[in-house]
Amino acid sequence: MSLDDGVAAVLFDMDGLLVDTEPLWTVAEHELAASLGSRFTPDIKAAMIGHGIDTALPLMLSMLGVPDADPHAAGWFLLTRTAELFGEPERIVPMPGAVALLDAVAAAGIPTALVSSSFRMLMDPVLVAIGRDRFTVTVAGDEVSLRKPHPEPYLTAAKLLGVDPARCVVLEDSEAGARAGLDAGCATILIPSFPAAMVSSAATRARVLSSLHEVTLSLLDELVTQPRDAVAPRDTVG
Repeated sequence: MSLDDGVAAVLFDMDGLLVDTEPLWTVAEHELAASLGSRFTPDIKAAMIGHGIDTALPLMLSMLGVPDADPHAAGWFLLTRTAELFGEPERIVPMPGAVALLDAVAAAGIPTALVSSSFRMLMDPVLVAIGRDRFTVTVAGDEVSLRKPHPEPYLTAAKLLGVDPARCVVLEDSEAGARAGLDAGCATILIPSFPAAMVSSAATRARVLSSLHEVTLSLLDELVTQPRDAVAPRDTVG
């Protein structure tokens, strides 16, 4: 197989996929719910996984039974409180297999992107913890017009890297994120971080694995070269 036949880039989600930050988000979400006189539940968390704050927050407020709460104040609380938690020493922990996979991809000379619905103020502490130099480009949630599950973040990353989305592999931990990757036209691996993420239609078009340890260079090449259902990008960037 020539270099031109294999994977051109690997596009990584952040929260729940490379770093175990979802517990930190959950702390802030519990605190927000309590401040609104309600209770944050696992069902609400499962529904929010993989969404950007612009789609996750209205969903959260609705499921909390407070749809009329001020979304701007609630969103600012979540962002600033989570940023505080991200900034605490040793709170950001790589997921099992994350660093080894990033290093293997880099050693093979394959470009990488970190693509998250989290805003830059949250991405930067993660980059400090996991290594900014491990990524060729990064795309934060406040640097695109539409966040996951829209494909724009992954299309933006592919454009920045100068590669065809069809030769990219997206790694995600949520169905919403997997849908973004698939709709961008990328081969997609779903490694669910939440039991409820082992779901439905998006997963049927993604390769579902149980751990980053199962991701190999040969699998990445296989996913972009094997025949698969045509997945046309739902939108384009620029």
